[in-house]
Amino acid sequence: MARCLATKGASGHTSDRMTPPSDSTDDAVTKAFADIPALLEQTPALIARGRFLDCECLLGPTGHPFHASIRCGRIVELVPAPVLMRSWRFSYRAQPAAWAEYWQAAPRPGWHDLLALTKRGEATLEGDLHPFIANLQYFKDVLALPRNHFAVVPS
Repeated sequence: MARCLATKGASGHTSDRMTPPSDSTDDAVTKAFADIPALLEQTPALIARGRFLDCECLLGPTGHPFHASIRCGRIVELVPAPVLMRSWRFSYRAQPAAWAEYWQAAPRPGWHDLLALTKRGEATLEGDLHPFIANLQYFKDVLALPRNHFAVVPS
């Protein structure tokens, strides 16, 4: 499990930002992302929720994101970025330690939601936000799929 570091910002507010993740956390997060398409295929209701969604996006850990091609709610291709000359509509990336916290069985407040991670500064959301916001519940549920399967192996 990643550790938090309490810091006091310029505004005087205390925040607990993640410390740098270990290699085992990086590997576990990368594997969890690679498993998302298979987990999605086992969730027909979630595929049905995204049936009107067709987009290219960049998802995953900040240092090693994945280029995702989504067609009719299915992730038809998920390849490690950068993919030469491939564009994307939006990007949602977070630190590996933040993904590890997000995928806990019962995440702590502030680590439980994609937008909460963005607000904390642990994730970035950029690009054309329309497909993300229009399908927000779909993306929240898809990116939470590893929650019941995620485990970090100690190094």
